[in-house]
Amino acid sequence: MITRTSNLMLTRNAQQNLQANMSRLAKLQEQAQTSAAITRPSDDPAGTADALKVRAEMRANTAYKSNISDANSWLSTVDAALTRTTDILTRIKDLAITASTATATAANKAAIATEIEGLKSDLLGQANTSFLGRNIFAGNSDAGVAVKAETSGTPPTQTYTFTGEGHGPVNRRLDANTEVRVDASAAEVFGGVNGEPDVFTKLDSLVSALRDNGDISTHLPGIDASTQRVITQQTDVGIRHARVLKAEETNLEQSVSLEARRSGIEDLDTAQVILDLKLQELAYQSSLAVTAKVLQPTLMDFLR
Repeated sequence: MITRTSNLMLTRNAQQNLQANMSRLAKLQEQAQTSAAITRPSDDPAGTADALKVRAEMRANTAYKSNISDANSWLSTVDAALTRTTDILTRIKDLAITASTATATAANKAAIATEIEGLKSDLLGQANTSFLGRNIFAGNSDAGVAVKAETSGTPPTQTYTFTGEGHGPVNRRLDANTEVRVDASAAEVFGGVNGEPDVFTKLDSLVSALRDNGDISTHLPGIDASTQRVITQQTDVGIRHARVLKAEETNLEQSVSLEARRSGIEDLDTAQVILDLKLQELAYQSSLAVTAKVLQPTLMDFLR
């Protein structure tokens, strides 16, 4: 079958080719302006789905980063409070040893008792340390303090209540599968569990013995036990802090990896796009020139 090629067919084909070249040129111009491989879902449906998935992972990673930063601050505050607590107990131990010597007079012991009372107040301050308005030793309690000291009776005696017990620990999620505790229990740090008196009660008993010029040596094991309890809890906090710091490194690596994946899906090689744009401009100009040469004859040409 012989197909006749008419001027109308030539014109139609030329228009179609010019339109196709112009569409490709417009697409490359848009890509050069935005540097984005996907400007609308129809550009790459599969790529769009992958991009949405990666962006969801990036948002989750950002949330975990915030949790890790908060956990780091909590545990740093707890560690600092435990360090100061250990220093206070060490000072109390030194004073108790001094008071237990045979050369210590009643006046010396009274002076030491006064200093130990001041150190006990400092210890209460450490027990009620807060971070961003939350007590670091009171768990999820909203009592405002972890250890409440109340005076009653005659002669007046002090009792100590741990307000955070039963309210649950403060946890932070570091990633999809990891959760870490960021606080510490006042009872576990300062005693008052398993029938053992808390450190504040021990210090009150020590002060009474000092003021009564009694035997101080019997109180030394209790102070040692309290100090060891604090050190044990600080070791546990250090282990948890190490996990948080490791999670921080992993989160940063994940952030870089996710950004690379997102860029690979959504971003373009600008230099390559500009090169393709120049080539397409040349192709379009060439097609215009060729079309003008081939379709020169018009009705006006025949009328002339």
